[in-house]
Amino acid sequence: MAHNHDHRPPADLGPAFRWAVGLNSAYVVVEGFAGWITGSLALLADAAHNLTDVAGLLIAWGAAVLAKRAMTARHTWGLGRATILAALLNAIAILVGVGAVTWEAIDRLSDPVSVPGLTVMLVALIGIAVNAGSALLFMSARKGDLNARGAFLHMAADAAVSGTVVLAAGGILLTGWDWLDPAVAIAVSLLIAITAAGLFREALHLSLDGVPFEIDRNKIAAWLAVQEGVQSLHDLHIWPLSTTETALAVHLVWDGSDPDAFIDQVTDALADDYAIAHVTLQLERHPCERATG
Repeated sequence: MAHNHDHRPPADLGPAFRWAVGLNSAYVVVEGFAGWITGSLALLADAAHNLTDVAGLLIAWGAAVLAKRAMTARHTWGLGRATILAALLNAIAILVGVGAVTWEAIDRLSDPVSVPGLTVMLVALIGIAVNAGSALLFMSARKGDLNARGAFLHMAADAAVSGTVVLAAGGILLTGWDWLDPAVAIAVSLLIAITAAGLFREALHLSLDGVPFEIDRNKIAAWLAVQEGVQSLHDLHIWPLSTTETALAVHLVWDGSDPDAFIDQVTDALADDYAIAHVTLQLERHPCERATG
């Protein structure tokens, strides 16, 4: 009997990446030039971070393209794992950039540079529009795709960064306190670091074949154990094939009479209820000798 395995490709994020890369590349040039002319470390910090985001978007885009390639004799699962590696590289790039900016900002606190608050504010306002618009491009896909979520978090964090730069520029205009510029750069860097640390943790977990955080392994084990004919189970493994696809393999000690119908029912339910479309069930009349938990 044929089994219905839902191997649909991930959503096409090509247009979203294309617009996001184009908008952010243009803004990096504008913001970096403005930061250099005005001497604003907050603008330069944000421009440097945006530059790493452009690189990250390109990596994520490339990974999304690779994930759509069909499986081959050498890569029997396809190249979907590239999306996990892209998310991991994105997180590392952000953390490195944050460290460099923070180091420079701390040094600048002791010797603040006078910056034109109005110019900084106007450039940062443009940044809010660019980054918020880019984030919206990935909003619908972020919940089911870590790669898309990484892109969304980058853009949303950058919009928040630009917002704080606007506040810092306003504070400089009102008070003349130039130290607000490096202080905001530090605060922004810490905010971004927290966001990137979460992305790094999840991407590293998935790269080590960890069970995706949105899946409860114990719940699935309990569900499998009460299916008709199942006496016990062992060797239950759940791992990510990409940021959107998950695989499951399990040995079931089973005493039913229609294996094809049983496999169809279980695989369909796992795909529909748990979004696990790649399922391998091994049915046994008795537990195998090398059974593990």
